Amino acid sequence: MPPETYPPRSASGAPSAGGLLRDVIESDLDVLYEQQQDPEATEMALVPARERAAFDEHWKKVLARQDAISKAIVYEGKVAGDALSWEQDGRRLVGYWLGREYWGKGLATRALAELVEVISDRPLHAWVAMSNVGSVRVLEKNGFVLVETLVEHDDRLGREVEIHLYELA
Repeated sequence: MPPETYPPRSASGAPSAGGLLRDVIESDLDVLYEQQQDPEATEMALVPARERAAFDEHWKKVLARQDAISKAIVYEGKVAGDALSWEQDGRRLVGYWLGREYWGKGLATRALAELVEVISDRPLHAWVAMSNVGSVRVLEKNGFVLVETLVEHDDRLGREVEIHLYELA
């Protein structure tokens, strides 16, 4: 299903009843920028925060990609994070980010379930840091299984890190 047709929307542009996802819009970027600045989240996910200009350039590219699906996670009328899918190195990948105030509410699990339901491509893949225990649980609850482990040196952290590739067949 083309990204622009998901999810069904109300006239206000909000997600349909029971849905968490809607297309990312420009006004979401301020919230998403602040969420990716959280030092605890960036350390756990092993994803460095971007400075504002680099963040804006990254999202400009994400939103322009024809192969990408870019959704905002909306909870109680507020942007709680994002859920994305894109092609990379011959794989269809998924990823998500949730603001810390929304952790522990099951939102990442629900948002990923909504996202994978509309993506017909299989298998789907997700890279996750071993240190990101919550994200591992989200993937596993959605049927993803561990298929590969890499240990590599992270220059930013100055140490070896372990990352896992999960797959949904």
